[in-house]
Amino acid sequence: MKALKAPKLRSVLTALVLVVAPGVAVIGTAGEAAAVTKISHATATSMFRDVGITWSSSGNCSDRYNSTCTSFEQLNLATAQGAQTLKRASGCALNITGGTETGHASGTYSHWNGYKLDFSKYTCVGNYIKNTFTYIGVRGDGAPQWRSGSGNIYADEGNHWDVLYYNCGGC
Repeated sequence: MKALKAPKLRSVLTALVLVVAPGVAVIGTAGEAAAVTKISHATATSMFRDVGITWSSSGNCSDRYNSTCTSFEQLNLATAQGAQTLKRASGCALNITGGTETGHASGTYSHWNGYKLDFSKYTCVGNYIKNTFTYIGVRGDGAPQWRSGSGNIYADEGNHWDVLYYNCGGC
């Protein structure tokens, strides 16, 4: 079988992503090694609903530009899949209280850029994180952190879990 050249392979892979995941957009150029797939709020809520993940906001809304809302607009597909993986693996109730809305800390791997979700603090999920993942010390703000086998970071911010998804966690 003849090997595909890199530009042709990228085109084929991009086409496959668009066929396999309709309704999502691939962000970035073909030359980027790690293009991120962004999803809509509707796609994310459907994914969460499918596995029994709930979400809530203090403002009872989903406007990305309102800090009292919980929005999933422009969430990374891998982040949504990571939450699904956590739900399936832990068997715990999960409630998302923070997504891509404004009001969180900035940075490359931020809520706004689709890499993070906040989860309510429930005993079940806390025990799962602490007993399954590796404690890696405290973050600069003092939050204790655990790293999953896939490299995702779970930070205990006191009243919620702040989770950084680099990937889908073995989905």
